[in-house]
Amino acid sequence: MTAIHEIQQVMYVETPHGEGMPLFLIDYGPHLNSIWVVANCEDGKVRHYDSNDIRITVNHTLHLNDKKH
Repeated sequence: MTAIHEIQQVMYVETPHGEGMPLFLIDYGPHLNSIWVVANCEDGKVRHYDSNDIRITVNHTLHLNDKKH
């Protein structure tokens, strides 16, 4: 069963094409990686990425990827 989750929290991710804002997360189940639908910050193109290709950028409020904590 496929599930699509709209990401409502503003966050940024690093992709192979640069920084972007994730819009949706598509989950195909436990045997496949999730797919991230991301809008690129530089050119606005919307691309699909395997979860292995995504890294959440630093978020100082939530201390995500913050090397100081």
